[in-house]
Amino acid sequence: MGKKAKKEAETPCKEPFEPLPVEGKTPETVVLLLSSPEEDILVKACEAIHTFAEKGDDNKVSLLGLGALEPLCKLISNNNRLVRRNAFMALGIMATNGEVKSALKKKDVIPSIIDKLSLEEDTVVHEFATLCLASLSVDFVCKVQIFDNKGLPPLIQLLSSPDPDVKNNSLEIIFNLVQDQKSRLAVHESGGIPPLLELLKSDFPAIQHLALKTLQNVTTDADTCNTFREEQGFEKLMEILSNKDFSDLHAGTLQVVANCLSDSESLQLIHKDGGLKRLMEFVLTPNTPDIQSNAVKCITRVAHSSENRKLLHEQNVEKVLVELLSVADISVQTATCQAVSVMSFHLASKDSFRDLGGIPAVVQLLNNESLVLKEAAAQALSYLTHSNQLNMFAVYEAGGHEVLVQQLNGSCLRTLANSAATLGNMAAQEVIRCSILSLGAVKALVEPLNSTDTQLLVNTTQCLAVLTCDTEARAELQSAGGLQPLVNLLRSYHKEVLHNACWAISVCARDGPAAVEMCTFGALEMLQEINQSVNRRSRFSELAMISLLNSNLSAKYSLTSHLASTDLICDGFYDARAGQRILTLEEMSKQPVNEHRPIIVVNTAAEETVETEERQSNASETDTSSKAERRTPRKKKEEDKQKDEPLPESPTEKPWKMMDDVSLQLLIKEAKESIIPLTDEREQCAALARLVSEAMGGAVEMERLHEYPWVLHLSELKFQLQANVIPIGLISKGIYGHRALLFKCLADCIGVSCTLVRGEYNRAWNEVLLFNRKERPAQPCRYTVDLMHQPGSLLAPNTLAAVQYQTI
Repeated sequence: MGKKAKKEAETPCKEPFEPLPVEGKTPETVVLLLSSPEEDILVKACEAIHTFAEKGDDNKVSLLGLGALEPLCKLISNNNRLVRRNAFMALGIMATNGEVKSALKKKDVIPSIIDKLSLEEDTVVHEFATLCLASLSVDFVCKVQIFDNKGLPPLIQLLSSPDPDVKNNSLEIIFNLVQDQKSRLAVHESGGIPPLLELLKSDFPAIQHLALKTLQNVTTDADTCNTFREEQGFEKLMEILSNKDFSDLHAGTLQVVANCLSDSESLQLIHKDGGLKRLMEFVLTPNTPDIQSNAVKCITRVAHSSENRKLLHEQNVEKVLVELLSVADISVQTATCQAVSVMSFHLASKDSFRDLGGIPAVVQLLNNESLVLKEAAAQALSYLTHSNQLNMFAVYEAGGHEVLVQQLNGSCLRTLANSAATLGNMAAQEVIRCSILSLGAVKALVEPLNSTDTQLLVNTTQCLAVLTCDTEARAELQSAGGLQPLVNLLRSYHKEVLHNACWAISVCARDGPAAVEMCTFGALEMLQEINQSVNRRSRFSELAMISLLNSNLSAKYSLTSHLASTDLICDGFYDARAGQRILTLEEMSKQPVNEHRPIIVVNTAAEETVETEERQSNASETDTSSKAERRTPRKKKEEDKQKDEPLPESPTEKPWKMMDDVSLQLLIKEAKESIIPLTDEREQCAALARLVSEAMGGAVEMERLHEYPWVLHLSELKFQLQANVIPIGLISKGIYGHRALLFKCLADCIGVSCTLVRGEYNRAWNEVLLFNRKERPAQPCRYTVDLMHQPGSLLAPNTLAAVQYQTI
């Protein structure tokens, strides 16, 4: 073949091919035709696929398997309007199938679909494009894509389309989108409220219902409610509610009304237009449960205004609500309980509910299986019993307290919180409180203390604060392990939780053992931190601190270095080291012997053994003129007893108990016998001071104080006892702090009023309040008691002698 002939063969023929009728009898052939460059063939192929897909889901899946989806996604953007239209028809029908929809989500087709929603496009394109998006918009990822590609504005425009299918599909997409907050905001910003309201007049019930459902979602936003009001939304809703032909729309319409009654302007508007009266008619007239429940919800929203509560009370709304409590529908009963809660803010309404028999009806609902209804009923009771004694007893007489205590073991946090609130209200009455406690309420309230739910913590701590007014309740809370989670709540930064926790702690601290246990959990340190904070400090935290310290004098003296005359030292008091975490006496007793100064403990309890009686008898026969002589044989006997005691046979460790202090018992006995008979307070103080000085080594000249071997003596005692804790009665060479503590201890035992004050450098002193007989009339004056240098001397305040005693 020559070059010329070869060139002619390679040149394409410019003559058009004669029209060739193509008949595709199989789906495979038609799908192949979707890749044709000829528009006429594409139009016919898309139309054929649409027809084939309409016949059923099996055909849609078959087309998916043949690869029809990929070319169709491209053809919806074809320049030929007819090709685009038929491609959308085919794609829209196929997208209604679940498998096709899943495959379609993986393709980036949403921007192309949204691009064809402009008003210039064919109505058929709008119909099937929105049908495709409606199928995709149920998926969260697709909803985000539609929103991000600015799909809402064109969809809102299509709500005014003359084609009902376009309206319905667009509504469905918008409804799916407004499940998210940002889309709800975008709807009213894009002018979506007017067309939605207009669709309520549609001739198609499906569109009306879908428009109402969409409005129910968007009107949960405050700004949308404002737009709704400005567009005469209330008037249009009232028209629907007044039209009996639209009875199927009444339930949804009432829900929209309820959403929009959250602000005062809407309340005034609905009241002005007679809407409130119409709502009452819906409540009074027997209707379907959803209409009644939504009508009651509207009443509840209206009742958020004090003026409207008064108006509703004048219209005897309480009677209607009490009747609705007996309606055999959970949604109606739940809505009614919520209305009762709000109306209870009106004092007269509380009494009306009681007089009409509403309280037993609400109590009965606590036994319902519905968790939502239980929560609403418990909440209603909490409001009804708040500051209303008669209602408290009405709940009590109906057996409500028993059911409420049972609810404390439930799993619904809101029901738990409401039950605790109601029980806390009722526990203010002693008779009811005793009954609540007998049902095990305190133990049931321990677990909620570990919750992270704020309202539950607020109500639980408040309830415990009231219940633990009883001694037995405090002991039960302690034994149930409730003190530690209660103390842990001091870490809370929620104001009300912190206040109530402090309140409950201040009540529980009335018991010494409970106060000590709370201190071991770090309550004092946390309260100190709270009271130093400007933002967290309150009357409650200060009260809790005071209560803890008053019930734990060891901690009080350690932290404040002061005991008042009303702070009476009792067994178990110990002089802990200041500036450290306060451990219990048992914890310190079990620590290995260390180099720190010993812990001085007070224990006046007498032993009940024969050996102790013999020891006391022998000790009392010794010469009392010398404390050292009196104590030496007793120490020897104690050491001999410890040596002679056999080792325990049982491997079980014996429970810890304080070391006996017979010497202190003898001192108390001597003080009672020799000092109480004295009639003059000055003489009593002076005699007691001399007794303390004699017991602690006698007077020491100030100039020779540095030679006094008290440190060596205490070290010897620690070594002999092999303990860091030393009974105060064993100290025979004591310095200021030891003598002042012993003076306070003995004074409290015999009824002599005095304080205990700690200064610096191991100094401490006692102050007594005596009348100055030189003044007329006699005035009380505070004196410092000298126990060290001139025992028995009373040093007037601000004198050189008193200052030297306290500071040198």
